[in-house]
Amino acid sequence: MSAKASMVAPNVRDRVSEEEWQIRVDLAAAYRLVAYYGWEDLIFTHLSARIPGPEHHFLINPYGLLFDEITASSLVKIDEDSNVIDGGSVTSRVNPAGFTIHSAVHMHREDAGSVMHLHYAPAVAVAAQKEGLLPISQTGMLVHKHIAYHDYEGVALNLDERERLVRDLGDKNLMILRNHGTLAIGRTVPEAFIMQYFLVKACEIQVQAQAAGNAELNMPTEEALQTTYEQSEGLPMASRISWPALLRLLDRLDPSYKE
Repeated sequence: MSAKASMVAPNVRDRVSEEEWQIRVDLAAAYRLVAYYGWEDLIFTHLSARIPGPEHHFLINPYGLLFDEITASSLVKIDEDSNVIDGGSVTSRVNPAGFTIHSAVHMHREDAGSVMHLHYAPAVAVAAQKEGLLPISQTGMLVHKHIAYHDYEGVALNLDERERLVRDLGDKNLMILRNHGTLAIGRTVPEAFIMQYFLVKACEIQVQAQAAGNAELNMPTEEALQTTYEQSEGLPMASRISWPALLRLLDRLDPSYKE
């Protein structure tokens, strides 16, 4: 057993359904991948996944673990009122801001199987720009019309903000939280991850392009924008193709996320 795995014994697999266990494994994998790509902000962002059923329970990270320490068993199961249903195997404490943001989306979007929120620096840089994400790259064009915007109100500790956040989100699956970070939604963990990946990559490209100084950015035609927007409906398929490859990467690096 690895050092990371020893932190989170005992394994909870025997006390949850096979469906929940698979969601736990995928969500733990997503946390590890966020760490692998360098998108984390110490312990201060959060990814969640809903457990199917009428109870609307969802899984979120135990507050205090780094993302590369998180395993399927250490995830905390809570309800929409922040009550801990299953405290996992390390700590039942969760990030209050994480609860505010994730409960808002899970409560109001039945299609939100997974919600991922990051403070990745290039994305925050774009979130601080008045025009937000520009459609200056193929990646940016693929996500551009899927993005909603929400103005900054302070650290998300006020439950009243949930109503405004979901109002601004509407039916979009991506959100730029101005001066704050990014939010991605998917029916599954792999879908939410791939949506976040494309948004993050688009932000990285924009910041790098703007770093060229006085170089004029080339804007695509409206026809190109519309064509790429139509093609972007295939993004969920990208998750089905790429997720197994990403899991193989994690298995080579450290398979303890599955414990």
